[in-house]
Amino acid sequence: MPSKLKKEIESLAEIVRCHPDGISTEELLQFMDFVAPKRTVQYRLSALVKSGILRVEGAGRSTRYHFNQVIENKLILRPSESTETTFMIPLSLDGKEVRKQISVPIQLRQHVSYHIEFLDSYEPNKTSYLSQSIIEKLFKLGVGAEKGRPAGTYARKIYQRLLIDLSWNSSRLEGNTYSLLETERLLATGEEASGKNQMDAQMILNHKAAIEFIVEMAEEVDINRYTILNIHGLLSHDLLMDPRACGRLRTIPVKIGKSVYYPIEVPQLIEQYFQLIIQKATAIQNPFEQSFFLMVHLSYLQPFQDVNKRVSRLAGNIPFIRENLSPLSFVDVPESDYIQGLLAIYELNRIELFRDVFVWAYERSASLYLATLEAIGKPDPFRTLYRNFIQQAVCTVVQNKMDKLTSAQFISSFAKENISSKDVNRFIEIVEIEVSSLHEGNFARFKIRPSEFFEWQRLWK
Repeated sequence: MPSKLKKEIESLAEIVRCHPDGISTEELLQFMDFVAPKRTVQYRLSALVKSGILRVEGAGRSTRYHFNQVIENKLILRPSESTETTFMIPLSLDGKEVRKQISVPIQLRQHVSYHIEFLDSYEPNKTSYLSQSIIEKLFKLGVGAEKGRPAGTYARKIYQRLLIDLSWNSSRLEGNTYSLLETERLLATGEEASGKNQMDAQMILNHKAAIEFIVEMAEEVDINRYTILNIHGLLSHDLLMDPRACGRLRTIPVKIGKSVYYPIEVPQLIEQYFQLIIQKATAIQNPFEQSFFLMVHLSYLQPFQDVNKRVSRLAGNIPFIRENLSPLSFVDVPESDYIQGLLAIYELNRIELFRDVFVWAYERSASLYLATLEAIGKPDPFRTLYRNFIQQAVCTVVQNKMDKLTSAQFISSFAKENISSKDVNRFIEIVEIEVSSLHEGNFARFKIRPSEFFEWQRLWK
C-alpha cells in the first residue's frame, strides 16, 4: 500500500475513533487534513468497514460510522507488521458453554445418529430459535429503502459485490484456496488462477450460477422442493463422482469428517424428512427465523450426497433476497467458528453456538452492504429506466463483433427504434460510453461471454 494512501486511510479511521457517538460522511469531510473527493472518501470508508476497522449504523442520510475498539490493531492499518491477531466471534454465555462441550477431543465424544425429534419438536411461528430482541436488531440492520418494491431489488442493486462476496466466502468455508482477487478475476473474465486446483474454480463458478438463479428469479424463487434441488444441481455441477446425483436426494450413506455424527441412511426417510423441512420452513413467517431454520436443518439432515452446507447457505439467503433485506454473505466468518457451530447441531442438537455465528455474520454483512450502497450513491433514474435496453445494445455490439463505425450506426438506429424521442440523444451517449469503456474486468455485467468479449476486443482495437 503506498505510504500516502496508507496515511490517509489511517487518518480517516482516527477521525472516526475520536467520535464515540459515530460520525457521518459530511461531518468527517470537515475534519480531514487532506483533500479528496467525497466519492473517494466513501470508497475508503467502505474498505475500512469491510476490513472490520469500522462499522456502519443507519441508512441514507442517517448513516454514521463507528470505530470497532476490539480490533484496533487489525493488520490493515499496519501492513508492515508481521503479526496478526486471531479473531474469534464474540459468544453468548450459552454459545461459550456449547463451544466448550464440542471442543472435547473426538475420542471422548459419544457417537450419535439423526434425531427426528429435533425437527419434530419445531413448530413454525411458535418455536423460535432466534429471540425477539435478536430479530428486532437484525431487522433494523437489514431493512433498506427497497422495502415494498419487487423481490430482489436490493440484491440487484449490490449484485456485483454480492456475487463476489458470497461466492468467495461460501467457497472459502469449504477450504477453497482461491484468494478474493483471484475470485473476482475468475467471475469477471472466466480466467482460472495458475497453479490452483480446477475443482476450486468450478466451485466458485457454480456459486455464480446459483446466485444468478436466486437473484434473477427472485419474484418466483421460493422455499420449495424445486428450488432447493435446483440450487444443489447448480452448486454441484461437475463436482460429484456421479453426475446423476446433481439435484437429487441421496440414496447412499455419507460420513461427516472429524465428527461422531452419522446422518440417516434410509432413502425413504431422507425423502420424508426433507419434505418436512420444506413444509415447516415454508410456514415460518419471519425471514430471519426462516433463514436460520433452513441452515440448521438442511445441514443436519445432509439430504444430498455432497455440497449440503453450500446449499444451506444459499437457501438461507432466499428469504432475505425475496424480502429486500440485506443478504448474508458470510464476510470474515472464521471457518473454525462456523464448523464448530455445525458440529454442535450434529452431535448435540444445540443451536446456540451456530446462532451466535449467524447473528454476527449477518451484522457484518449488513454493515458492509450499507457502506457499499453509500459508496455507489443514488442510482441514475435514466439508467434504471433503460437498464435492459442499455444492456441489450452493448451486448449486441460485442456479440456481432462490430467495429467503431458499425457500432455507432447500430446504436443510433437501435435508439430511434426503442427509446422515447426525447431520450434518444442521451441514450446514444450512454451506450457509446459503455461500449468504449468495456474491459476485461467489467464486461460480465452485460452477460457477455469471455470468448465473445476477447474476439470483439481484437477487432475494436
